[in-house]
Amino acid sequence: MGHAHEHAYDHGHARRRLRWVLALTLAYAGAEVVGGLLSGSLALLADAGHMVTDALALGLALAAAWFAGRPPDPERTYGFRRAEILAALANGVFLVLVCAWIAVEAVERWRRPEPVEAGLMGSVAAGGLLVNLLASFLLHGGRRHGLNVRAAYLHVLGDLLGSVGTLAAAGLIALYGWTWADPAASVGIAALIAVGSVRLVLESIRVLMEAVPSHVDVDEVHRILRETEGVLAVHDLHVWSLGGGSPLLTAHLVVNHGTPSGRVLRAAGTRLSRRFGITHATLQVEPPDFNIHLPGEPVDGEHRSP
Repeated sequence: MGHAHEHAYDHGHARRRLRWVLALTLAYAGAEVVGGLLSGSLALLADAGHMVTDALALGLALAAAWFAGRPPDPERTYGFRRAEILAALANGVFLVLVCAWIAVEAVERWRRPEPVEAGLMGSVAAGGLLVNLLASFLLHGGRRHGLNVRAAYLHVLGDLLGSVGTLAAAGLIALYGWTWADPAASVGIAALIAVGSVRLVLESIRVLMEAVPSHVDVDEVHRILRETEGVLAVHDLHVWSLGGGSPLLTAHLVVNHGTPSGRVLRAAGTRLSRRFGITHATLQVEPPDFNIHLPGEPVDGEHRSP
């Protein structure tokens, strides 16, 4: 049996960036609340409310990143990586609820339009746009390393879209007096955020159910292992991930008599790493006459998908 370890993700780097984004979000949320109250803009207040909830979500993501960076212990041999998935799931659900609240408030404002100070609304929105551009830049690279940072990035991206929509609404109100642009921008912002949030929730559930990562074709994994020199059959193949990042794999390889197991393990590990980025693979090498299958288990080169 052999295995290659998954490359460690720099949780310290992620935490530092999350702390910066959290500080920026809290600082400008206060400015948007004041600006929204003074200007009478629902879009600005909705964006401010979204930023406040984002601050809570970023705090949750920061705590999860800290837990995920803790080493394994005798009771949690995989460590705390799943904390990030739980945080991503909570953040996704939270975002969907925020979108629903924004939509309800927008409908009410549409029925009872109120005057809006477009100049102040636009100035605050422009400042928010700059802050959110900086925050999205800080999280852009880390979003590929796990769903937790991706959830935080989605929150920030929602804020960025909110600032753009609010700025556009302020321009329409200033130029044409279209007060309906304010609630319309709120609905558009909510719809865009909701789409990404639902996807995040579904992907988090997928990871928690230990499904095959979406970018991995398990049939192709089986084929590549089966085509490794000396391998006669592959069974009990399982592929999953802990935190939505690098996938993990276990499999049993039936090999020819006389074939060095070390050579098979090195060849199979190299192929998995190069083709799928699977750097943590636990492979058990078995001779052809090593039969411990239970009734109904696949044999003769067949495999079971997780």
